[in-house]
Amino acid sequence: MNARPHPSRRLFLGMAATVPLAATGALTLGAGTAHAADSAYVMAYFTESPDMLAANYGLHLAVSTDGLQWTPLNQNAPVATPTAGSLGLRDPFILRKQDGTFVVLATDLNGTDWTYVSQYIHVWDSADLRTFTGYRRMKLHDMDTHSWAPEAFWDAGRGQYAVIYSAVNSSGHNVIMVNYTTDFTTAGSPQVFFDPGYDVIDGDMAVGVGGYNYLYFKKNSTLVGARSTSLNPGSFTEFSTAVSHNGTEAPTLVKSLTSSSTWYLWGDTWSPNGVFYAWQTGSLAAGTWTALDQKTYTQPLNSKHCGIQPITTAQYTNLVAKWGTPAWNRLKSYNYPARYVRHSNFIGRIDEYAFDPYTDSQWKLVPGLADSSGVSFQSVNYPTRYLRHYDYALQLDVNDGTSTFAGDATFYRTAGLANAGWASFRSYNNPTRYIRHSNYVLRIDPVSTSAEQQDATFYVGY
Repeated sequence: MNARPHPSRRLFLGMAATVPLAATGALTLGAGTAHAADSAYVMAYFTESPDMLAANYGLHLAVSTDGLQWTPLNQNAPVATPTAGSLGLRDPFILRKQDGTFVVLATDLNGTDWTYVSQYIHVWDSADLRTFTGYRRMKLHDMDTHSWAPEAFWDAGRGQYAVIYSAVNSSGHNVIMVNYTTDFTTAGSPQVFFDPGYDVIDGDMAVGVGGYNYLYFKKNSTLVGARSTSLNPGSFTEFSTAVSHNGTEAPTLVKSLTSSSTWYLWGDTWSPNGVFYAWQTGSLAAGTWTALDQKTYTQPLNSKHCGIQPITTAQYTNLVAKWGTPAWNRLKSYNYPARYVRHSNFIGRIDEYAFDPYTDSQWKLVPGLADSSGVSFQSVNYPTRYLRHYDYALQLDVNDGTSTFAGDATFYRTAGLANAGWASFRSYNNPTRYIRHSNYVLRIDPVSTSAEQQDATFYVGY
């Protein structure tokens, strides 16, 4: 749920927590928590961009082996789309159920009409995230308020799944609600799960971690955590240090698969910019987070309000086999990792993500026009044009078929001059020069100093 106005006119009618609380017994692993066999992750999201050229309110998927660098599936197109209600979704969430299959939940909202009210959420079943079956909407309440950003976790003491979501209470501020279900078809009566007395939205849970259950949420454009030794509604108490990056929402907790103590916290900036930021902690109990360098992570292109679920190697492999990886790449600057290589007015440069047209930053790295062992950068949105140097400046020109053009548009990919895990690109016909940025404009230059090496180093991703 992103950049929504405060919907104080939407009120609950008679919202006493009338459902009796069952005794809560031993806790099991919950949403976002890894199982022993997990070795990768899947992300669910929808897409938007600053001028809304990328606006698509279907279910999108991406995969990652480390939870930081992401590969969109299905060419970053949706793999499923709602067929009822608003006919669109926001805020998708994936839960692996107790039987090992998956359920997908999402807000019933197509676009940004914040006045639209739905008492329902979208639901799909999936055995493997390759097929989506049993599409339906599940009703959560009868009140004149929304059901935003649904997530779920298993409550072992109740023997039921808890579905939490954001809605407005009788005092006119957003709270985190909960309904209990066994089948994600019929939900029990709604209860207030977390109401600290001020506006909170976008709840995300980590269940049964070191004797605590953790709830992260948006508070005053920051991400904050609460915790409890039980899963009872009303039992959570705020405890963590708030984190933010120029207004952040949609917290997503992700357990590292390679470290027993490391957790990541993802957050999304307000719509429609859709920039993700990530923080790291070595102790979820400490409640303090350190911002990660943007070099270390790359979100799927135009992704918004994600849900992340650990998966097995086989599931990762099968997802890639089913949906395929993008036919294009994006290039991130090493020393300005918020910026990506793009063309603008047919000039090559690096600009800060997110921007439109977003297709300006998509490239096909094809065999070099002058030497097939090299690469040429073919524009996705101007496929007759390639990046080439002219008087050492890079520009996007139509391939005229000459050997001069082919030479100017061919580069040899090498280990990154500033980081061998990244990439640098040496000119074919000016072999002492590399692609680099200078004042954010791309050119080919000799490279010797550390600063120049950083200017000439890029991450090839998506």
